[in-house]
Parts: sequence; structure tokens; C-alpha cells
Amino acid sequence: MANKKNKLVKNRINITTQQYLDIAEIKEDVVIMKDGTLRAILLVSSINFALKSEEEQNAIVSAYVSFLNNIDSPLQIVIQSRELNIDSYLSNLKEKEKEQTNELLKMQTGEYIQYINELISMSKIMNKRFYIVVSYNPLSDKQKNFFTRLLDVFKPAILIKVKEERFLQRKDRMMHRLDNIVNGLGSIGLNSVMLDTQSLIELYYNTYNPSTSLREKLVDINQLRVDE
Repeated sequence: MANKKNKLVKNRINITTQQYLDIAEIKEDVVIMKDGTLRAILLVSSINFALKSEEEQNAIVSAYVSFLNNIDSPLQIVIQSRELNIDSYLSNLKEKEKEQTNELLKMQTGEYIQYINELISMSKIMNKRFYIVVSYNPLSDKQKNFFTRLLDVFKPAILIKVKEERFLQRKDRMMHRLDNIVNGLGSIGLNSVMLDTQSLIELYYNTYNPSTSLREKLVDINQLRVDE
């Protein structure tokens, strides 16, 4: 009875969590939303605007205005500020310290590790990342009547193929839009790279689970195996 009750509670928690997630699937470097729209995410570099000369600042502002004027679709700019996690870096340093045969280098490495630990304890070092979310909203499929939807039930294999072809077409259109944005960012002096499937999963996992993600890291999706 207790196991059954725990199972019901667990199912309720899972259902409640899923209700707040608008993501239906992540595949081929694209986020598919429950409403059928697509998302691609760019990781964008930054510019230290304050260190630029007045002439350079004016040029950047002018390029940014031109970039905004040439955008013909909505996009979202997201800035994430997180406490910098250097545990893996410190672990690597400790391994290097153990491997050192030179006593002077070993002592200096130990002092450097202590300095880093004291620096972190005195002040939180934040890491900022900049993202641009590019969306594609296809025409809604509201023109299907009841009989058309009924026929789809009896030909699932064909329907899956059509859905895959439709996805590839929509992805291709979104990629054209994304290329224009990448070129526009390049004119400002910003480098950008599109997040792949693994990076997208990690981004959403870290965003929705900020505490858990520090303790439990995701594995490479290529290493996952589904038993048949």
C-alpha cells in the first residue's frame, strides 16, 4: 500500500513538472515546442564597450541599430549570470600538485590552490553568458477537418514521414533566418555559435535545476543506450 502511494505521489510530481515545460522535444540541434514552433539558440560573445574609443563606440552603436532594423522576425536576448564553478579546475591542479617531482613547483602549486580558494571564499566570482533565441512559427494546421484527422489515425507510418519532412522544411527556413542573424552579429564584432543538442539539453537542465546541476552532471547523449 505504501509503495503504491509513493508511486502515485511520484507520478503527480512528474506530471506537475511537465505542465510547466513548454518543450516537446530537442533533436538535431533544434528545440521543438509543444505548440509546434521551433527554437535555435546562439551563444554570443561580448564586447567591452567601455574600453572602446568614442569612434569605435559610435561604430558599434550604428552597426547594432542597423542589425535591429534588418531583423524581420522576433528574437529573444537572454543573459545568464551564474556563480563561477571551478571545482574541476581545482581538482586538476591538485592532481598536478601530486604529480610534481620538483619540491619548489609542488609548493608553489599548493600556494596557488590556497590563493584561489581564499579568493573564492572572499567574493563570489560570477560568470555571464549571452544567448540569442531564434524562433520559427510555422502556419498553424487548423485547416484540417475531422475526416482528415481521422484518416491520419489509420496511416501512422505515412504521417510520421510527413511530420519528419515538415520538420526538416521548417528547420531549413529557420536556419536561413539564423544565418542572417549570425551575419548581423558579425557586423557588430560579435562571434556566435549555434548550440548543438547536447549543449541545449545541458543549458535547459542547468537553468531548471541550478542546485542539482552543480552536484549531478549530465552524461554525453551519445553514450546513452536504449535497451530494446
